Amino acid sequence: MSFSEADIAAIWLTLRLATTVTILLLIIGTPIAWWLARTESRWKAPIGAIVALPLVLPPTVLGFYLLIVMGPNGPVGQVTQALGLGLLPFTFWGLVVASIFYSMPFVVQPIQNAIEAIGDRPLEVAATLRAGPLDRFFNVVLPLAKPGFITATILGFAHTVGEFGIVLMIGGNIPEETRVVSVQIYDHVEALEYTKAHALAGAMLAFSFVVLLTLYWFQHKKSAVGMKYGA
Repeated sequence: MSFSEADIAAIWLTLRLATTVTILLLIIGTPIAWWLARTESRWKAPIGAIVALPLVLPPTVLGFYLLIVMGPNGPVGQVTQALGLGLLPFTFWGLVVASIFYSMPFVVQPIQNAIEAIGDRPLEVAATLRAGPLDRFFNVVLPLAKPGFITATILGFAHTVGEFGIVLMIGGNIPEETRVVSVQIYDHVEALEYTKAHALAGAMLAFSFVVLLTLYWFQHKKSAVGMKYGA
């Protein structure tokens, strides 16, 4: 069965949201992951717990508090209104902000683990060769932590695609603005349009399988290379 125009619009909006969130999370999450991996501060555990909170917190709870914070009486809402940007809830960029918070652990933790696995030795050697901080990061950390960044990108993108609760809380159900695939499936089921729901749900199932298959294949390949070279 072919997708309707509304289905296609929801698919494109979902891909746009996931791409935007993944890029922003890599930019925001990398320094957070670096700090968590390298710091010995007493704040490491609390900050790490905050980053990982979406793993155990119901998305509706996170969505509710973000709705309050970004609403007309919330601190973020007052700032955006003062800047002439309006309110973020029930807009595409509101979805982006909510998705960044909800998908953050899926990006930060793989990068953090990859940086921790590097250890101090490569960075110390680079420092003795007079490599600056940025030089060490881009020429030592990034190549060695590449598997972590790839895993973070895949998981961040896939997790954003599959969001429902927080998307519904923050974005509502506005066609071509906040109605992503998961919400579109919900609408089809609510309208008893099971054939249409099957088509979209099947596409999501296939997408999820391909993502996991790619991730497992990549991890298996990495393990095989490591065993070959004794890493």
